[in-house]
Amino acid sequence: MILCIDVGNTNIVFAAYDGEEHVFTSRFKSDVTRTSDQYAAELRAILSLNDVSAIDIDGAIIGSVVPQLTSMLRRACKMVLGHDPLVVGAGVRTGLNIRLDNPAECGADLVASAVAAKEHYPAPLLVVDLGTASKVTAVGINGDFLGGAIMPGLMTSMDALIKNASLLTAFDLSAPKKAIGTNTPDCLKSGYVLGFASMIDGMCDRFKAEMEGDVTVVATGGNMEYVLSSCRTKMIFCDDLVTEGLRIIYEKNR
Repeated sequence: MILCIDVGNTNIVFAAYDGEEHVFTSRFKSDVTRTSDQYAAELRAILSLNDVSAIDIDGAIIGSVVPQLTSMLRRACKMVLGHDPLVVGAGVRTGLNIRLDNPAECGADLVASAVAAKEHYPAPLLVVDLGTASKVTAVGINGDFLGGAIMPGLMTSMDALIKNASLLTAFDLSAPKKAIGTNTPDCLKSGYVLGFASMIDGMCDRFKAEMEGDVTVVATGGNMEYVLSSCRTKMIFCDDLVTEGLRIIYEKNR
């Protein structure tokens, strides 16, 4: 069994795979103030909750965009599992030709999601990932990682607006019945749900205009659920795209 750990700015996702079969997924909040011992205790608890023993885990892989947490989770894995995890970075085989000015700048989450999308869906591809940041990445018709765009995340943007606008308060992110809001909550819903959906549609259209072939669009990320139904772009939703990509990368380096 393989443990895949996706370390993001908001959440850490643990997913276990037995071969290609998904066994469980567990999430908890990213916190740079915790120690390796605390993360080790939480990892033991996660395994126990899912009726998995540490000795069942043959290997682990970490894909992290939070350097402060990478070393702590490496030590936690060593304490609990008894062996060092593979960490996505320089020297790790991904099967992906990253055509960026500086390939080392490419985040582990973007690499993993592109690897999984390339494995399971026809290229050319766009991967739309709505997390702490909103990201659109392009995989060319030959499977190369071409690049992408990074924009504010849905919750990141909403939190900043509420913090800096005295008269605005928290609101639910259900889709409004119409674009023209007639009260403050509906205006906010229109701006955030329909606004972000329109941003995604617009970016996908611009990317497609610069790419060859019939482009497949794959959607993922914790905030995608709020806007997916409001997007006009046809998308395939895959909730575990990043951890699936980590699983594939681990197999390539086994």
